[in-house]
This record gives sequence, structure tokens and C-alpha cells, in this order.
Amino acid sequence: MTMDGFLVAKLISFWLFGFSTLLSIINPFGVAFIFHDMTRWLTPRERARLARQIGINSFIVLVVALFLGSRVLSVFGISLEALRIGGGLAVAAAGWAMLRAAPEAKNAPNAMDTAPIERMAFFPLTLPLTTGPGSIAASIALGAERASETQGVLLVSAISAVLVAASVGACVWLAYAYAEAIARRIGPQGTLIVTKLTAFLLLCVGVQIILTGVTDVLRPLLAAQG
Repeated sequence: MTMDGFLVAKLISFWLFGFSTLLSIINPFGVAFIFHDMTRWLTPRERARLARQIGINSFIVLVVALFLGSRVLSVFGISLEALRIGGGLAVAAAGWAMLRAAPEAKNAPNAMDTAPIERMAFFPLTLPLTTGPGSIAASIALGAERASETQGVLLVSAISAVLVAASVGACVWLAYAYAEAIARRIGPQGTLIVTKLTAFLLLCVGVQIILTGVTDVLRPLLAAQG
């Protein structure tokens, strides 16, 4: 009974840590306004279907990163520190570009804009808009930490990883599905403010990921000198 309680506590702990980490990086409720701006020409029904598909795609990407990401890195000889620095640079660059982008009037789409929704769902709306380098790097790091657990906790941590990916995917689905209703309530000016604020937070997240990677690289060097 004590062991069961311990495993349940571990499951909740792993889930809370992973869910809060990935949700803060992905920030689906802030990125939802960018999603709405990029899909303004779609009907509400098409946008809802697209939001559901992006949620499913995000779940798949996160599960693959959580379970197979560290193995892929080892095959190519890439360290977690390099992944954090590279992913942080990509996230910071995306946030900077969004922050500097001037608001443009959305005209009727041309033939190139009206690509099949299924193709849009993965690129660019799932990757890199939703599950970008930052969230993938964080997922791989979480997966690497799970691999160091003992056999007794390994199954619980694997279940928690699936729950984390499912929870984040559900949040993405809900946030994107209701983006139009929220944008309509706060108006164009409010949407612009939230979009720019989200871009700034994305820039800060990228810088923080870079700092974490640099700190991980310098820590053993400083310890050796000390």
C-alpha cells in the first residue's frame, strides 16, 4: 500500500513538472491569437477541425520527443546542452521576428494561401508554431531524466509522459478552437497587444533556454577550475 501511494505521488509529481514546463514554453493560450491571425480566412468549422488536428499532431510530436528524442541525439552525437542552445536561439529568433513584425491588413487569400488544411496542420501550425525547438528540447530533456530512473519508477514515469503530452495537446486544441471567440471579445487592438506580449514572452523563453544550455556547459568547467 505504501508502495502504491509512492508510485501515485511519483506519477502526479512527474505529470505536474512536465505539464507545467511544456505548457509555459508552448503557451497555447497566447499563441492561439497568432493561430487565429494566420487562419483568418478559414470558416469557424474549418478552424475548429484544424485546431483538433494540431492538438493531435502536438501530442504525437511530444510523445516522440519524450520517448525517442534522447536516442536520436545520441545517434548524431548531439548533447542536451547543444540542443538547448540551438533550440533557444530558434525560439528567440522567432519571438524577435514576431515582435518586430508590423500588423498587416488581411486580404482575401489567393490560391497559394488556401492550401489543404491537412497540410497546414503539421507545417507550419504544429511545427514550428506550436511544438517548436524549445518544447522539443524540453521534452527530450525530460525524457533523458526519465531514463535515469530505477526500474520500479520507469513505468510510472512513462505513463506520466504520455499524460503530459495528452494534457498539453488538449490545451492546444481548446485554446486554438476558442481563439476566434476570445479575439472577438477583446477586439483587434486587444488581439494585437496580446500577440506582441506573447512574442516578447517567447523571446524571453528562448533566452532562458540559451542561458540554461550555457550554464550546463560552463558548470563542469568552473567546477574543474575550482
